Amino acid sequence: MDKVGIYNFWAEPFHCDFSKRLFMGHLGNHMLNAADFHSSDRGFGMKYLLTIQRSWVLSRLAIEMDEMPEMYTKFNVETWVESAMRYFTSRNFRVVGEDGKVFGYGRSIWAMIDTESRQPTDLFAIDNGAINNWIVKDKECPIDKGGRVKMSDSAEFVRTIETQYNDVDINGHINSVKYIEHVLDLWDIAWYREHHIKRFEIAYVAEAHQGDKLSFYREQVGENEYCVRIVKTSTDSDEETETCRSKVVFA
Repeated sequence: MDKVGIYNFWAEPFHCDFSKRLFMGHLGNHMLNAADFHSSDRGFGMKYLLTIQRSWVLSRLAIEMDEMPEMYTKFNVETWVESAMRYFTSRNFRVVGEDGKVFGYGRSIWAMIDTESRQPTDLFAIDNGAINNWIVKDKECPIDKGGRVKMSDSAEFVRTIETQYNDVDINGHINSVKYIEHVLDLWDIAWYREHHIKRFEIAYVAEAHQGDKLSFYREQVGENEYCVRIVKTSTDSDEETETCRSKVVFA
């Protein structure tokens, strides 16, 4: 079995926006599915981990696209493990058309957690550290890894939303991709008629759960470059806890 997984997808019509190009959120879902297909085929995927009270959770994701696939376009998501440490592993992605056209790349950081304690756990304990057998160090992923999203205290409050059933994933917390969709909803269609997303990155800090309210603070830090901070308040407390930060670069 090759160390790099290649998985087929296509830009389904109702996964595309008004411009007839794939939503960023659906592309994120395809990347996460490719990651699970790859890890499951090699013995350290979610299907197995959940039987031993373990799970993968996404810590960071960066996606940089030259363009998004158009409606009905068939494309592959390639994915591979770049490195592994005791509590975190880095995984990369390449989005490429059937004709070899490269649409863009992705970088991600994952942690393995104990599903009961919700604490990070040693990923080398799985099958005697078998993940090390799948590391690829010589495949190019030419986009920036990204860093800490820095924001000032003057970030503008935009809105608060309530979390519902459809926001929750198999880990019982707010789905990683739902955060992406909620962030990108901070700009309206008129904005997207004039701009497209060049780069999106997000770093997850704390879990949120159904019933929590999410508040969004936005700050412009450069030309067509914005940072977003998301904080939660729970049903039994008004105290704000940061859940994640994001950066969006438009073109």
